[in-house]
Order: sequence, then structure tokens, then C-alpha cells
Amino acid sequence: MKKTFVLLLFGILAHVNASAACSVYDLRCEHMSGTPAGVNCNAPAFSWKLGSTERGVKQTAWQIVVAESLEALKDAGSVMWNSGRTEGRQTSNVVYKGKQLKPATRYFWAVRSWNQRGEASALSRPASFITGLDGEKDWGNARWIALEKDGSRIVPAIHVVDIKNRLRPDEKPGMYRLPQFRKVINVKKTLSLAVACVAGLGQFDFFVGGRKVGDHFLDPGWTLYQKEAQYVTFDVTDLLHKGKNVLGVMLGNGFYNIPRERYMKLLQTYGAPKLRLCLILRYTDGSEERIVTDKSWMVTESPITFSSIYGGESYDATKEDDGWCSRADFKDNRWSRAVETDCNAELKAQLGTELKIRQEIPVVSMFANNAGKWIYDLGQNFSGIVRIKVKGMRGAKIRLTPAELLKADNTPNQRASGSPYYFEYTLRGDSEEVWQPRFTYYGFRYVQVEGAVPAGKSKSEGQPEIMELTGLHTTSGNNDAGTFTCNEPLFNKVYSLIDWAMRSNMSSVLTDCPHREKLGWLEQYYLMQNSLQYRYDMQAMYAKMLDDMAASQHPDGAIPTIAPEYVTFEGGFADTPEWGSAFIICPWYVYKTYGDRRLMEKHFDAMQRYLEYLTGKSNGHIISYGLGDWFDIGPKAPGKAQLTSNALTATATYYYDTVLMERMARLLGRTAEADRYAAMAKEIKKAYNERFFNKETRSYEKGSQTANAISLYTGLVDDEQVPAVLENLVNDIRSRGFALTAGDIGYRYVLRVLEEYNRQDVIFRMNSRYDVPGYGWQLAHGATALTESWQAYSSVSNNHFMLGHLMEWLFSGLGGIRQTDSSTGFDDVLIAPQPAGSVTSACTKYNSVHGQTVVEWGIRDGKFILSIDIPANSSAVVILPTADSNSVTDYGVPAKQSECVSFSGFTSDGKSKWCVGSGRYLFETDKFCIK
Repeated sequence: MKKTFVLLLFGILAHVNASAACSVYDLRCEHMSGTPAGVNCNAPAFSWKLGSTERGVKQTAWQIVVAESLEALKDAGSVMWNSGRTEGRQTSNVVYKGKQLKPATRYFWAVRSWNQRGEASALSRPASFITGLDGEKDWGNARWIALEKDGSRIVPAIHVVDIKNRLRPDEKPGMYRLPQFRKVINVKKTLSLAVACVAGLGQFDFFVGGRKVGDHFLDPGWTLYQKEAQYVTFDVTDLLHKGKNVLGVMLGNGFYNIPRERYMKLLQTYGAPKLRLCLILRYTDGSEERIVTDKSWMVTESPITFSSIYGGESYDATKEDDGWCSRADFKDNRWSRAVETDCNAELKAQLGTELKIRQEIPVVSMFANNAGKWIYDLGQNFSGIVRIKVKGMRGAKIRLTPAELLKADNTPNQRASGSPYYFEYTLRGDSEEVWQPRFTYYGFRYVQVEGAVPAGKSKSEGQPEIMELTGLHTTSGNNDAGTFTCNEPLFNKVYSLIDWAMRSNMSSVLTDCPHREKLGWLEQYYLMQNSLQYRYDMQAMYAKMLDDMAASQHPDGAIPTIAPEYVTFEGGFADTPEWGSAFIICPWYVYKTYGDRRLMEKHFDAMQRYLEYLTGKSNGHIISYGLGDWFDIGPKAPGKAQLTSNALTATATYYYDTVLMERMARLLGRTAEADRYAAMAKEIKKAYNERFFNKETRSYEKGSQTANAISLYTGLVDDEQVPAVLENLVNDIRSRGFALTAGDIGYRYVLRVLEEYNRQDVIFRMNSRYDVPGYGWQLAHGATALTESWQAYSSVSNNHFMLGHLMEWLFSGLGGIRQTDSSTGFDDVLIAPQPAGSVTSACTKYNSVHGQTVVEWGIRDGKFILSIDIPANSSAVVILPTADSNSVTDYGVPAKQSECVSFSGFTSDGKSKWCVGSGRYLFETDKFCIK
């Protein structure tokens, strides 16, 4: 048996033509490449991709082997899991079904694939992953430690407008000293593996031998701390050596503790910053040792004298202790023993949702403003911090004030982004010093410097010089998934405008803005979900954010408008159907994009409770509360919906929730519940049309863009009325000179409907204007990131991504990459580019779970040319803008005669439809019609 297994795993079977079989690459565990650390011990999921130069390649079977070592992969008796040959096309989200995995352990795995001819690939290069801790029991004797005991808690948070009513002016909760810890350890023998699991609340930086471990920023992500917190797993094997080593940790506040000082959107404190750490040392002789946090650790106040997620950070370099985290012989007699404390939050591994410094942003210009302060312009509004290189006298203090905008006198304008916020640095007095904040960030383009001048500029005696100032853009570490470019400069600029706003708001949650609030407002989670998923790999992040929603769910089933819900907002902001429905819609969109059904399985019962809550809030199946089409364009200043009733958008969303719950219930085999939701959806649809559909005008309510579009998208319009409602939507847009009015809720639906019904001409005209509010207007008014209002008002945020819905159309419509209706995980791609207006060429790339799809189209020399690349194990339906199928060629050969190409008829509007397998194709036709 053992011999047979080894031949199957590593041998070249006689019938296999290795050159013809596909290869296996990009192995991922829990959606992550490399060696992810902190993987769940119970049922991690594996994914891989297939590569081949052939056309029409599909997997018919697969095999996964998991073992504790590379050597063990060759030994049938010591593998953790050998799936054996398993029939199926699945290459993603394959759940582990082997022996129980051990915590804090490295495992190796490899994959083999069989193609459509039954030919086996070579075994893939092995990948590896490291498990996290399997619950509280694995933390052992690790205690939470701190510099000082917890004081009073403020949970839930107090909104800024209520602070004066709740607290005296002299009350300063949350003003804890920020600690740094050290521990000298002795590595006694040769290590085989060393895994550190670190939980620092609010955030931490972890050092081994004086070096920061990893490249993360603001670890760990913020959560609802009364229920759960995250820890981060690091492989520190290569950072430790035999003998004495030093561990060090610095803590910041994050959302765990928001001090009452400088700007704050809300006041919240769960207590003093605290640390829990478990370091597992595994030696080559098979023995194991654990280093844990307890009162033997030494602690002192760090040089960070102030830190707030809302207010900025101050650092006094004169308080630095050289060697505190690098030298075992450091004299820590002035330090004290750590205080043992408590935290009742359940600890979960942070996995794939870390923040990083994505890029450095140089200064484009600098000048002195009317106040005599120096302004540095970085040319781009972004989320992040600054790094300065400075030279000056010991004790000199520099203040750096970031801002999105400048006032008329060129001083920082923080009116809409939170004031006062600043970074402050006290010099140590070395020849040159380099510093950047650790535990805060802001959204800004400009930086005002006080107390220093740029190098080479005239200064007063003793004034420090800024040798260099650089912006550091901080965002989620999500990998890029897709790119778009076309020949029309405006749309390339809009792509960049939206992308900067998306990146700036991908933090531990999807924030509304990177400054004033930094909160996860939930409507944008699903309305912008496809835009985000086209551009970035969001699978791990959505898993974390669904956990946030579940943790924030109220006992009565309600999902609040923000998650984690730190504070309850008043005036309709606490609970709105279009916001809370992210809890139902997001798992479905994740399933459609990534083929991963685990989120709907995990949260289905809680999703049912939310739908029951909405049902309880309805009257005759109509829901009539909430914020509605936030920031639409009406006669008043933007805010709550003006052109569409809250009842219409809330009820349409409620109906869509019900439809999706039916689909998910059927997918999960919960037939009785699916039937119940199907019947319920019919009743809601009937009530909706009786209430909102105007039979005379054949529009919904007063015919706003949002009212007609959301009704069409969600399937609430009866089939016979669809053409008329669609035409009324187009007529409203046309009557306004192709100006948009839909807001946060409605505009995505406007674009989705127009794309679905091939009205890309309308989309183009709506979004290629500079003279009315919209994307072009924002660019014309100097925006470099998408703004909160269509009008680019300076009185609201100038880095918001909630209105970035055009990104989805750039990929799916203009770019031409979608899925067929029956597809999940892009296993059946729909290639249907929609040329519009002055756009005569575009190149779009999207890396799905199967691999990269490339669509490049152009109109040249009287021909429509479409070059596509479909990844192995996928197929595609291709729509070409010609009614003459005989005019279509593939690499010069009549397409009907080309390999893996079949003509399948015409669309309802007369375009030719073709089915192709994986591979590269080059279609051309000189008989085409562009609308």
C-alpha cells in the first residue's frame, strides 16, 4: 500500500504525457500565498491555479497531501491528510479533512491535478502554513499585562456631541501612559520552529533583538472588544539565536482606548493598553518550551507621550532607552514589573487583514503660508502618516499638522476631517534623526510644519531643519486583483480617483473616511463590494468584516449601521435597512465572486434573525424608516434622501434580502426555509408595486433615478413593465442633460441597470461631464481622491469611497469582464465589452480564483479587435458587436473553424455569441456596429 501511494504521489505514470498536462501554481491556504501564519486548526481551506499553454483545459480530478515536514510528504504513514484522487473541477475553497492539526505548527502541502484527458500534472512545489492557537486552552499561563491598572470604562462610547453633557470639563478618561515591555529569554538548544502569538490592545509593535517583527502597521485590527480581539502570529525562528535574546513590545491605544484630548469623534475606553504573548519554542530534539507574558516582564513608559487614533501622536526622543529591546545586558533597574490585568474578549487570529505601508509619496512642492509656516504639498490625498528626517538641538519640538485642504490663507483646513490632529516630535539631538508615528494615521495631502524649516531655508538660531519629509500611504495589505486602462484620459483619471479613496479606506474595516470617523458604515460594504473585488483580493477581509457584523448584532436581531458598533448614533443613523442589509448581501457577493459558501454557512442563522427583525419593523410588508438614498442631489444640501422616499429604498432592499435568503437557503439544502422566503418575496413584491408603482407614468414614486433603478435591479418590476420603466429612467437622465441625481444607495443600481440593458451610451454621457456634479466635476475642482459629496464640497470629507460605483462598470462594462448568470468564482466568464463614446480601446485584467482573465479590445483600421486570455479551468461566453458571424476570425482563421470556439447564436440586440474554452484568442471582424 505504501509503495502504491508513493508511486501515485511522485511517480510519472506510464500513460501521462507530462508536457501535455497542466501545471499547478499559486498555492494558497485561506486565500493567502506565501506562508500564512495563524491558520485555523480545524478546517483550513486550500486553493490553487492551473497553468497551460493549451486551449480548453479543465481539471477533472485533484489530490492534496498535507504533512508536518517535506520529508513526511514522501511517507504515507506520517501525512496528516492524503485526499487521494478526488473527482471534480474545484480548485478553490477545498476544506481540509485530515487529522486534527496541532496549534503553532508548520505544515507543508502539495497538489496534483488531472486534466480533461485524464492526464496528471507533476506534483506542485510544496507550500506551507502555520497554525494559530486553538482557543483559550493554548494560551496556557499567558496573562494580560499592563503598565498600570484599568480605570473606569466608557463602553459603549460617547459621541462627541454628548461628551460635554456626560462629563465635566476636568474629567480626562483614557489618559493612560503608553507602555513598552521587555523580556530576556534563553534559547537553550537549536530551534526547528519558533512561533510568537501576540495580542496587544489597542495596537502593538513587536521586536526581537531590536528589530521590529514583520511589516504590519497598526496590528491587530480593531474589533468589538467586549466580545472579541485579535492576535497576530509570527514565525520568529530566524530572528532568534541560541543563548540570550530580548523580546520587546510597544503599545498604542487604537480604538481600545480613545483619550479625551485633541480631536475625537467618540470617547471610548476599555481600560489601559495591555499585552498578551505566547512564544512557542520547538527544538530539533523534539522538546518544546513556552515563553508567556506574566509579572516577570519589565515595563516602563515609552517615548510616545500621546497617541490617539483620532488625535495624532507625540514622541519625545529624549526619553528613549538605547538597547531596551536589543541588549540582554540593558540596565532596566529604573523599570518596574508588569501589572497583571484582565481582558474577557475572545481571542481570534488576525489572518490576511493586516495593514501595511503600501508606498512612499514624495513632496511635490513646498512654500511658506501667510502664517509664516512651511507647507509641504504631497500632491495626493491619501491615508497614512509622515516620515521625517530632521537635524537640530536636543529638546527642540516640531509639530506636523496634516490636512486634506488648505484655507484661503494656505493654513491647514481640518474643518471636515477632525481638528485638532497633529504629529509632534521632540528631538534627541543626534546629527540626523528619522521618525514616523506608530499608532495613528490620517487622511491628508498637505503638511504644515511648525518649529522647523526645510533644509537650506533661512531660520532662527537653534531652529531644526527638515532634511526630508515623505508621505507613507497606509492601507490594507490586500493583493491587487485587477487593473483597467483605456484610451480616454478622463476615465483613467476617474479610475485613479476612486482607487485612492478605496485604498485610503481599506483599514481593519472599510472606513467611510481616513480621518474624521474611521468607522465601518455598512452600506458601502455591499454597494462597493464588486468594485473592491475587481480591484483587490478581498476574500479574507470580508470574512473578518462579517464577524464584526455578527458581533455587533443586537439581541433583537438588528444589525447597526456601523460595525464594530462602538457608539450608537441618533437621528436614524443607528439602524437603517440599507446599511444593516450588508449582513445578508455581502456573503452572497463573496460566494458569487470567490465560490466560497462558508460565510453564508457560518452566519445563516444570524442572517435569518436580521431578516426577522426587518419583518417585524414592516407594516403590510413596507418598511418606512432609515436614511434612504444618502447624499443624493436635490434642492437642499446633501444628507438624508431628498428625491426618493426612505420607504422605497428600504423596502426594495428588504425584498432583495429575502430573495437572496431564498437562494442561499436552497444552496445550503434548507428547502423549507427557501420555500418560505420565496412566498414572502412574492408578498413583498405585490405590496411594493401597489404602494410605489404609478400605472399612469409607469414609474416608481416620482420617477427618480434611484426609484426606477433599484426597482429594476432587485427584480421588483413586472416583466411587462420593464421596457417602460427603463425608458423612464433614461428619459429622466436625458432630461437633465445627462446629469446624475442618485446618491449613495441609488447610483450603483443606476449603473447596473444601464449596463444590463446595454445603455452604455447613457453611462458614458453621465460620467464624462466636468460641468455638473459627478466624477468629472470633482477632478475639475482639484480632487485627487473621491469626495464624500458629488459636489466636492470642502465642508465634508474629501476622501470617501461610498460613491465609487463607476469602478465596477469600468471592469464589467467598458472593460468587458463579468460572469454568466449561472457562474460562481468566474468559472464561466462573460466577455462583453461595451464600447462607448470616445472610448475606442481598453485593457482590463482580473485575477479570479482560477487565474488571470485579460480582455483587450480596440477599434483599428476599420476592424473591431478583441484579444482575450481565459485561465485554465474556466470557460467563457464572448459577445462580439456584429450580426455577421461569418466575418469573425480567430488569429486569422474563421472563428467557426477555430479550436475550442463554437458559435452559439445571437443576443436579443443582434450581437454574435461565442463559447470558448480556456486559452488565448484573437477575434476580429470588419462588420461591426457600436451603439
